[in-house]
Amino acid sequence: MNNSCTEKFLKYITFDTMSDENASRVPSTSGQLEFGRNLVREMKYIGISKAQMDEYGIVYGFIPPNTNREIVPIGFIAHLDTSSDLSGNNIKAKVINNYDGSQIVLNEKLKVILDPEVFTELQKHIGDSLIVTDGTTLLGADDKAGIAEILTAAEYLIQHKEIEHGYIGIAFTPDEEIGKGTDHFNIKKFGAKYAYTVDGGSVDVLEFENFNAATARITITGNGIHPGMAKGRMKNASLIAMEFNNLLPAFDNPAYTEKYEGFNHLTAIKGGCETASMTYIIRNHAKDLFEKQKNDFEICAEFINKKYGENTLSIYIDDMYYNMKEIIEQDMEVINRVVKAANNIKLPIHFEPIRGGTDGARLTYMGLPCPNLGTGGYNFHGKYEYVSVNEMCKSVELIISIATLLDD
Repeated sequence: MNNSCTEKFLKYITFDTMSDENASRVPSTSGQLEFGRNLVREMKYIGISKAQMDEYGIVYGFIPPNTNREIVPIGFIAHLDTSSDLSGNNIKAKVINNYDGSQIVLNEKLKVILDPEVFTELQKHIGDSLIVTDGTTLLGADDKAGIAEILTAAEYLIQHKEIEHGYIGIAFTPDEEIGKGTDHFNIKKFGAKYAYTVDGGSVDVLEFENFNAATARITITGNGIHPGMAKGRMKNASLIAMEFNNLLPAFDNPAYTEKYEGFNHLTAIKGGCETASMTYIIRNHAKDLFEKQKNDFEICAEFINKKYGENTLSIYIDDMYYNMKEIIEQDMEVINRVVKAANNIKLPIHFEPIRGGTDGARLTYMGLPCPNLGTGGYNFHGKYEYVSVNEMCKSVELIISIATLLDD
């Protein structure tokens, strides 16, 4: 399984599947369609039933049950796209065998170094084989590691028909990184009672708490006047944008937060004297604090408009997804299954909140409870991204154990 999963992963990252939040097409980039078509061909070759890609770029398939036992139908989901935070084109991955705990020089010319004193989680990978970047692109473990693990597990189960299992749904979604991965997901077609996104980090972590999330888009209308005649007349939109940002709580900033703490993150700002625009993402695990943060934005907007005149600043806040914990804790069967399966392969499992979101958060609110499993990938969305081959193999074991866990 180890070699198979690694080979799949190294093949998958050759596809450029960066999503584009500014595109109007679905999926947002053609590379995702190309990758999806390739996966459908591979799934059919493996023997996955009804492998297909729909008109929205979502790849589906399933493994039928091979037992008469009553076993709950489950599913596994990963996403096709990679983040646009850094290029995912022409990835030149390197395999570090038997990592010794020292610095890894990703790119000597650019002086890009994966340093265990900075990235302390590297210390737990001594003796592992690691796949790293060349320091110029991201790696794509988010989430091609998840795809490789799901399909490696599926191939193993199909080849070993003596292992009993129930119905297993498989799906790969586009545009997860831009929050659109489940816009057209067909839960009825998928056919599972609950599922698992394979889209996390450390393989021994199970995530079923995520941020409540919103996006705030702000437009500021100034008054451009020649600076020689500006006194009492000019309203500099860019300065007003800076003032608005300074009205928000200073420490509600991702640079100062961790664990369950929420944040307001300014992701884009542009403009001049006449107009300016700003985009923020708003995050918090607690629903009441999430609502307070959104209200802070409204209060600051009201202040700006009172100071500079009505309609100087317009704000639109759009909720993106909510904390899946509120749904999942009503029926913990989907969590208990992982705990039992992990125990069967002697994998100590623990819970951590996701400081982000996954397709699983939206799917949970759509009626398909869907916590998140680890892939063995780390430092997503950047040049320091890497994946542990050993953890990828363990993830495959966990998926198989979850899929073959017979109901009591």
